[in-house]
Amino acid sequence: MVVGAFPMAKLLYLGIRQVSKPLANRIKEAARRSEFFKTYICLPPAQLYHWVEMRTKMRIMGFRGTVIKPLNEEAAAELGAELLGEATIFIVGGGCLVLEYWRHQMQQRHKEEEQQAAWNALQDEVGRLALTLEALQAQVQAAPPQAALEELRAEVREVRAQLKACDPGRPQAVSSSKM
Repeated sequence: MVVGAFPMAKLLYLGIRQVSKPLANRIKEAARRSEFFKTYICLPPAQLYHWVEMRTKMRIMGFRGTVIKPLNEEAAAELGAELLGEATIFIVGGGCLVLEYWRHQMQQRHKEEEQQAAWNALQDEVGRLALTLEALQAQVQAAPPQAALEELRAEVREVRAQLKACDPGRPQAVSSSKM
């Protein structure tokens, strides 16, 4: 089983999102019990949500300028607690999404840096090979041409032949060596 291929970060994010639901339920319960939460955190968003929702519904039905009555305190506290719980789940999910995006961007950046390093290494190698090629071409240019070598070999053979002709007492084995 390949452990590295399993996306551990995604599993961790999923676990955090699953834990956020009971956390949201606890926050809702605390919001229902605490007067501070009811008064300052649950009621204002609940009343605003109720006002926007009712205003939109009235406009869709064709009633304009209708006065919207605020929710009673108990219904507003319940709606506010629900909104707070849903906002908690949404924020945790959004945070996980942002973290996953950030992690993916870091992986992409790391991959691009590796590719750039490999590209630079290849360019350096090509440059080094180009310099080596230039040096080898200079050596080839400096070497005497093949025709000149053949000419020299022919002259050496002629000189040997002349030497053999001049010195008949010399053994023939020496002349068989090649240059």
